[in-house]
Amino acid sequence: MTLTEKTLSLFPENTIKNLRRADQLLTFLRTENQPIPEVVKQNSVPLNSVEFDVIICGGTLGILIGCALAVRGLRVGLLERGILRGREQEWNISRQELSVFLELNLLTATELETAIVTEYNPARVSFHGGTEVWVNDVLNIGVAPVYLLETLKNRFLAAGGKLFEHTPFNEAVIHPNGVIINNQFKTRLLLDAMGHFSPISKQARQGKKPDALCLVVGSCAEGFPENDSGDLLLSFTALKNQCQYFWEAFPAQDGRTTYLFTYMDAATERLSLEDLFAEYLHLLPEYQGVEINQLNFKRALFGFFPSYRQSPLQTPWDRILPVGDSSGNQSPLSFGGFGAMIRHLQRLTIGIEEALKTDQLSSSSLALLQPYQPSLSVTWLFQKAMSVGVDQKIPPEQINQLLSAVFTKMQQLGNPVLKPFLQDVVQFSALTQTLFKTGLSYPFLVAKIIPQVGLLSLIDWILHYMNLLAFTTLFSSSPMLEPLVKNLSDQQQYYWHRWVDGWKFGSGKDYQESDIQKE
Repeated sequence: MTLTEKTLSLFPENTIKNLRRADQLLTFLRTENQPIPEVVKQNSVPLNSVEFDVIICGGTLGILIGCALAVRGLRVGLLERGILRGREQEWNISRQELSVFLELNLLTATELETAIVTEYNPARVSFHGGTEVWVNDVLNIGVAPVYLLETLKNRFLAAGGKLFEHTPFNEAVIHPNGVIINNQFKTRLLLDAMGHFSPISKQARQGKKPDALCLVVGSCAEGFPENDSGDLLLSFTALKNQCQYFWEAFPAQDGRTTYLFTYMDAATERLSLEDLFAEYLHLLPEYQGVEINQLNFKRALFGFFPSYRQSPLQTPWDRILPVGDSSGNQSPLSFGGFGAMIRHLQRLTIGIEEALKTDQLSSSSLALLQPYQPSLSVTWLFQKAMSVGVDQKIPPEQINQLLSAVFTKMQQLGNPVLKPFLQDVVQFSALTQTLFKTGLSYPFLVAKIIPQVGLLSLIDWILHYMNLLAFTTLFSSSPMLEPLVKNLSDQQQYYWHRWVDGWKFGSGKDYQESDIQKE
């Protein structure tokens, strides 16, 4: 019996089986010529009637957008393949991001505080041989998914929403005036919230392999000597197995959560989740200063997150919009999920309501709700710099040295530069200052990165970097045109509002200076 098998026998039943089932999915995702689902079809005959404005497939995070739309008076249906219930493991987020629940009238202030079950400060960023950086109020809030989703579900039902549990998505047929789902539910618009493995997204991407993967393993356990601070991004080892290992740690309601994660391409010879879990168990005592046999494990955590350069996903069909992980609306550095959905929740709620009001439900109109965002696209170069090719040879400490240099400069530039980046937000000014200072102080270290990431990737990044400047300029100029917008038709205003949203989020300006706690 391996160490992984022996240790996982201490976890709840079927943990090792579930890990290996996830590995089977990972192996399948890494193969070429994957079968393409045909779950979306089209029919030119109009429907006689449509009972819903919106049907959402996928309830775990779909309930967030579903509840937001229902309280605004829309007819919303939500399909969930099982029971709509949150997981035991907390979702970590920053407090300022949670204000959207109050702004959209989804939770009361008391309910929001009840949903928060852990809060800690400070959090650390550290790399082997480098300087430690400490920050406050970044991903330091733990939200209880069980309570949050149950509260939102009750709010959704009270607002007139219809919940269909034990109802997995099977197919969608698009008609000129609506969509029929599972040959049963008729709606004006279908929202795909089924996550990374949505069959709709797979069909839209035509079976394409992901351009990158993030593998994550970890656990929640009791028995750690200290549990009053966290780690956001930490590395204490050199390259191993052609991977740079990164760690996260958070205080949890019933222990301490620790994660090991790494970035890589989708090559078939890469590590499996079971391999990475063995590395996690081997390195955890050194990381946290505690022996495995001293820990009381509550649950094992593992998964993988695919990333595609063609993101956010824009489907070729009318009346279908991917949201959340289905859309790939997060950077390749981020795990996506709850944080990504929260960040775009208000924008999507208002945009979807306006699309339905003005009947802008064509594929081109809906594409404006998931627009190109240079603030996300520029992070592909960072992902390349934090990973290494299967056969690529670089100095074992190169990634640690680069990241240590970058974060040292970010720390010197202060919270307005450091904190947005740690929350997956890239802004032109902060990025430019960081690159300039890092290049000036460590020119030879930066030069080593060019052959690692490749010249084509660098050229591609420069284009996104220039677009980041363009989007920043456009968003800054948009208020001057607002008086003219009032004279536009409702349909024209829909397009204007989506362009402004695209410039705002595409420049990272949704994260305002006023949100940042000054030093």
